Amino acid sequence: MVRLASYYSVLLSGLAFSMAASIPARRAMVIHDQRELPGYFANSGTPSPDMLLNLKIALTAQDMAGLEQRFWDVSTPGNALYGQHLSFEETKVFAGPAPDTVSAVTTWLNENGVSNITTSGAFDDWLAFTVPISTANSLFDADFQSFSEIGGPTQLIRTLAYSLPVDLQQHIKLIHPSTDFVRNIKGPKFSASVPGSSLNNTARALGAPTSCNSVVTPACLQDLYGIPTTPATQASNKLGVSGFIGQWAQTADLRTFLGGLRPDIASTTTFTLQTLDGGSNPQSARDAGIEANLDIQYTVGVATGVPVRKSICVYASNADFPIEVTFISVGDDNTDGIDGFLDIMNNINAQTAPPHVLTTSYGFDEPELTSALANQLCNAYMASGTRGVSILFASGDGGVSGSQSQSCTTFIPTFPSGCPFLTSVGATQDVTETAASFSSGGFSKIFARPSYQTTDVANYLTTLGSTNAGKFSTTGRAFPDVAAQGVNVEIVDGGEAGLVAGTSCASPIFASVISLINDRLVAAGKSPLGFLNPFLYANPSAFSDITSGSNPGCNTNGFPAMTGWDPVTGLGSPNFASLLAAAGV
Repeated sequence: MVRLASYYSVLLSGLAFSMAASIPARRAMVIHDQRELPGYFANSGTPSPDMLLNLKIALTAQDMAGLEQRFWDVSTPGNALYGQHLSFEETKVFAGPAPDTVSAVTTWLNENGVSNITTSGAFDDWLAFTVPISTANSLFDADFQSFSEIGGPTQLIRTLAYSLPVDLQQHIKLIHPSTDFVRNIKGPKFSASVPGSSLNNTARALGAPTSCNSVVTPACLQDLYGIPTTPATQASNKLGVSGFIGQWAQTADLRTFLGGLRPDIASTTTFTLQTLDGGSNPQSARDAGIEANLDIQYTVGVATGVPVRKSICVYASNADFPIEVTFISVGDDNTDGIDGFLDIMNNINAQTAPPHVLTTSYGFDEPELTSALANQLCNAYMASGTRGVSILFASGDGGVSGSQSQSCTTFIPTFPSGCPFLTSVGATQDVTETAASFSSGGFSKIFARPSYQTTDVANYLTTLGSTNAGKFSTTGRAFPDVAAQGVNVEIVDGGEAGLVAGTSCASPIFASVISLINDRLVAAGKSPLGFLNPFLYANPSAFSDITSGSNPGCNTNGFPAMTGWDPVTGLGSPNFASLLAAAGV
């Protein structure tokens, strides 16, 4: 009996050892990100542990530092590589993950029973999978909860902290969704109505610039900024317009707009459509979107002859879209947690021939994103810059209080305007231009100040002195970079003429200026401008300096506009002839 018992003891011990050897020991974990709950969200309960959660892991790029160096090289006038933009394949060498990174993270997921893994992103830099919330909590030492926006519609499942295996931290940038609390973006409204018959008053549209104090039209912009009416000639020179939150551009409204305010352009001129994340572009009058119509009418109607791309893209398709002014309409079926902002960049960065300019009139408050997610999106803009794409964003409409006017004690920077790899556009008003009071501007708390604006910002801060001390970062990336008209801009929406206001007017206007300059460059056998800021800051005399007005908020007068760069109107509004000369054409 003793010997038999010893035999079974040995057998059972061996079996236990064999089973233990087949189950990997839990890896040592370390907190990767944590935050406090933002004041504009409240915990609304614990979700069922069986609820499925779609998760994505952003993998570390193989050589992001090398990509950034090439980005500055191709974007900085005077550099030997200036204008020598990279192809998709060349960019992916830098931005894609190393094979050992993919293998290490995939192995860890498989060890924990996660096998439904798919790869996504322009550079195959995301791993996506679906697991129950209980598994997600165990996998990341997290506590996923339900959260509701206070007084708003946004509902999220998030955690306030999560951890990663110590040996995988170098391979993983972030987990999504996790600690970001991004609210739904909002669209603009009519600021006033004007009689529809005004669209037939060509004399007013082409009249003296003083009429632009009350109504801004394409003719006003041509007078103010010297924008030519001569049509562009280069088919490869594409202009992209981002569309979000069910804002749809109407061909009938564009036809009416052109017929009344650009009679020199055929009223049949239209845009091309792309769809992404289930986007669409229905054409009944009740589907008209003020923002979408504004963006399309002030690209097609200002960048004469430039092919406009209003894109609604299909994510994960690397196809090149042979289009003109393209409306890119991004639907609600996005999983990037930032309303498709990353999805649209993944699509554009994967294209063989992306648009030369992309303008976006939407944004967020910077504190809504974690620094990791903000950097992930900012790096996507950098990748597009290496490809020769000029990324423009409206700076926001809340003055120093963020993307929209709100209560605050310290200034709220907007995002993506705080990203140093894009051009942020503020707003002006009136013929003798002054800063529009809503023009968002300030200093990022995530991104450091880039070298291209060091001197200009230092001069401003010296002149500013102690005003608003302690309410903003004195070392962050400053914005906006430039400005254009943003008040009393006439559009057609749902068959009705009206006036709109916002930096969302200014961004498509400035994008049109850049597209027309790109057309001249391409025609001369040169590269498009690509990332603009080093070029813009090197040529401040190409702008009309705005020295009056401010952007109040947070119970302050905000920042004052001053001589030189300021965080209300940037370098100022464009002078087309001067910018064209600076570009060398």
